[in-house]
Amino acid sequence: MRTRDSNKEEIVKQKAIELLVEKGIEGFSMNRLAKESKISVATLYIYYSDKDDLVRKIGIEIGKNFFAEMAKDFSPSMSFKEGLRKQWENRIRYTQQNPLEVRCWELLTHSSYSESILEQSLLDFKITMGTFFKNAVEKKELVPVSKEVFWSVAYGPLYSLLHFERDGKNFGGGPFKLSQKTTDEAFELVLKALTP
Repeated sequence: MRTRDSNKEEIVKQKAIELLVEKGIEGFSMNRLAKESKISVATLYIYYSDKDDLVRKIGIEIGKNFFAEMAKDFSPSMSFKEGLRKQWENRIRYTQQNPLEVRCWELLTHSSYSESILEQSLLDFKITMGTFFKNAVEKKELVPVSKEVFWSVAYGPLYSLLHFERDGKNFGGGPFKLSQKTTDEAFELVLKALTP
C-alpha cells in the first residue's frame, strides 16, 4: 500500500482550489487535478476516495480555517461595536490574504456541498456568534432583528466592498482599492442601522 506524502497532499489541495475557482465544480475532475498536480490519478486516490470526498474535505478545511480566523481576538462578551469591528477586521484580513480560498468557499457554499461543509466547519463559531448576538440584544446594543436580517445588514456592505476590491473596480467600472476611510464609512452606516 502506498503512503501519504504531506508535500504532495498540500500541492493537491492548492491545485484543487485553483481548479475549482477556475473551472467550477462541473468543470473539475480528478483526472485534470492529477495532471495539474503532476501526479498519477492512483496517487490522488490515496488522499481522497472520490471527487465528492475531495470537494467536501477541502471545503471543510477552508471553512475551519476561515472560522478560526474570525474567532481571533474576538469574544462574544465584547460590546456590539467592538465585536462587530473585530469581525470586520478579521474578515478583511482573511479575504485579502486568502483570495483563492475565499472564492472557493463562496463557490462551495452555494453548491450542493453547502450543507455538509457548513455543518462540519461552522459548529463552534455558530455558538460563539449566537452568544454575541444574544448578549448584544440583551445589553440593548443591537436592535432585535432576525439573524438573517442581522447578517445581511452587518456583513452585506463589507462583502460588497471586498468584491469590488477583488475585481479591482467599483460599480461604475473605475479602479477600486479598499481603504480604511471607506471601511470606516461603511461600518458607521451599518452601526447606525443596527443600534438603537
